[in-house]
Amino acid sequence: MEHSDISEVPPLKRTRDWSFYFVFLFAVLPLWSSVPIAWLFVAYSIYIAPNFWLYGTTKRFFFFIACCEIIFSVYHFYLARRVSGPCPHGPGEPSEIRIAYQRLLKTGLADLHPDGGDIETLVTERPGSPAETITQLERHDPRAIDFRHCLRTWFLKVPWSTIKRLQVRQWLYWAMFNAELPVTDTIPQAQKVALDEALALLEQRLGCKIEEGSNPSVVPMRLTIDKTNIHWRPLSFYLAIRFINWGLRKQYTFSGNMRHEYYDGIEYLIYTPVGWNSHTSPRPMVFLHGLGLGLLQYHTLISHLLNELPDRPLLVPLQPQISQDFFHPHFLKPLGRHQMADKLAGLLQKLGWVTLHKYSESSDSEESEVAASLVKKSQRGITLLSHSNGSYTHAWILKTHPEIVGRSCFVDPVTFCSWEGDVCYNFFYRPCMTGIELVMRYFVGAEIGVTNYLQRHFCWTSNSLWFEEIPNARDIAKTFYVMGGKDDIVHSERVKKYLSSHGVRKNLRYDPHGRHGEALIKGGAGLNEILRWISEHE
Repeated sequence: MEHSDISEVPPLKRTRDWSFYFVFLFAVLPLWSSVPIAWLFVAYSIYIAPNFWLYGTTKRFFFFIACCEIIFSVYHFYLARRVSGPCPHGPGEPSEIRIAYQRLLKTGLADLHPDGGDIETLVTERPGSPAETITQLERHDPRAIDFRHCLRTWFLKVPWSTIKRLQVRQWLYWAMFNAELPVTDTIPQAQKVALDEALALLEQRLGCKIEEGSNPSVVPMRLTIDKTNIHWRPLSFYLAIRFINWGLRKQYTFSGNMRHEYYDGIEYLIYTPVGWNSHTSPRPMVFLHGLGLGLLQYHTLISHLLNELPDRPLLVPLQPQISQDFFHPHFLKPLGRHQMADKLAGLLQKLGWVTLHKYSESSDSEESEVAASLVKKSQRGITLLSHSNGSYTHAWILKTHPEIVGRSCFVDPVTFCSWEGDVCYNFFYRPCMTGIELVMRYFVGAEIGVTNYLQRHFCWTSNSLWFEEIPNARDIAKTFYVMGGKDDIVHSERVKKYLSSHGVRKNLRYDPHGRHGEALIKGGAGLNEILRWISEHE
């Protein structure tokens, strides 16, 4: 039977709706225009208005504010130029990249039913793509068609037949070496061999040869080397966020029984119930927040967690790099995967919540293997709750210190299927057509700290979490996934298909009408179910 080739269907043309213009006129434009207005006001006062030094108190105040905004805009421009420079990190570990690339190619190859089939007939605990062999597919094979359809997202969703060999090589070289593709004659021999091998495997998975030549109109997404898109915002905006979050921290420490502390470069809020016992009391919980405004954005959720789950400790790492905390000393200095995972694990051990596995996995010593096994079996670990971008840190911990995580809850996770490019496209490259898309782009995606974090410090191999890397991935008592079908960032249907095909059923909550972040709204069905899962499956 001939299958229709969806990879050749052009993306649907979209038009801007009323919400886009509403957000633009009443939110984006007033904030954006405040900086040029400050420049015009100062210029008018100095060069046009006679005797401006005789202004009254009110005009002097506004003149002072405008001067501050000008100075800040110059400094912001300097930082934006610095952030927009070359990516400070080179290519990742070759072996890790090779493994991740093979996993990418094997995803969807296994003969798995979309809903996982009969879970009782599964022979292995984690069936699926890792056990498959990459072989030459036919062009009309549904697996090849689906793969071409997904891969073209990295080329702004143009029909597959318009993508030529040079553009694919440019994308592959970036994915492998985090750099611009050099002229052919100047590519180091080892890199050329690796690139050719990767291209050959890719063509097998695609089910067709990639047409020779170049199509300059097709541009691949290469997140860490593409031009950044940073929009200015006024000093008063950052000051307001700083002041509100400072006030919330004080509120937590005075009335919420939380402590505001630091550990080895990690800033955090922590709540510990009186009389809590690490062996008999409910296990502690760590919440990893996403991009946005920090505590201001997650205040309602954190307060609700404290009120509804007062019998267990709660740790909230504060991440200034993704919270628009411009004046924080680490604002443009995000921690890498191993740094963040190791420091956070060290903090948890210091608190007495976990015991780190200190024995080398490569050791041949039978004694060390037994000791390591006892460590893993004896500790209960933590409940790790992550939202959106927080799922990247969640993935880092599972990759580096899986023994300390007793239970995982992923809400609107961006770490799954991130190799398909939808999150990258939706957040940075998709033209804004709705109000919510414009809010995400201007107020989050185009902010200098977020841009620096994602467009200059992003590592797709570290941030991609594969099914086989999730401990107890199908156990409802240990792992819970929460997603919404109307998510404007995550292609939730693809993530649902990926998880379901590996047997995830009872522990997957999928709301067809849910939007990004809606599951964490106080009083909503999503948050109530998350709290019930945390309490009931202790």
